[in-house]
Order: sequence, then C-alpha cells, then structure tokens
Amino acid sequence: METKLTHRTGETKKHLQSRLHVIEGQVRGVEQMVEDDRYCGDILIQISAITKSLKTIAYEILKNHMSTCVTEKIKEDDPAIIDETIDCIKKINI
Repeated sequence: METKLTHRTGETKKHLQSRLHVIEGQVRGVEQMVEDDRYCGDILIQISAITKSLKTIAYEILKNHMSTCVTEKIKEDDPAIIDETIDCIKKINI
C-alpha cells in the first residue's frame, strides 16, 4: 500500500504537536483518576473533555486537508478524492 504524505509547515506541526501533548496529559490525568478510585461521573467529564479536544484537532486537520490535498486533487481532475474525503468525515464524526 502506498504511503501518502502531506507537507506541513514547522509552525503547523508545532501547533498540532502542542495540542496532542495537551490531550496526552489529559489521558494521563484520567488514568490517574482511575488509579485513585475517583468518582465515575468526574472521570466521564474528563473523558468528554478529551473527546472534544480530539474532535477539535481532527477538524483542524480536515480543514487543512480540504484546503490543500483535496484542492490539489480536484485541480488534477481526480474525482476519487471526493469519496476519500467523505470517508474521512465519517471516520471523525465520533
């Protein structure tokens, strides 16, 4: 299978990595809450926050994908990109 690549600027990478590190910290926090036998409702609130953070970064990446990769493929008259994009949208709609 072919590995597709998307070039991102250093600034974009730094921004995405920073957001992912925050999410990583949130997950570690939930892990600690479980270890500490914290109340289920409190854990669920934190999991909800993590889910929202993941959706936010997913939509940022989707927006970038549509303004770069998808635009490029449409200019190249590659209609397969439409189905691929719809599949991506379905996958992130968690």
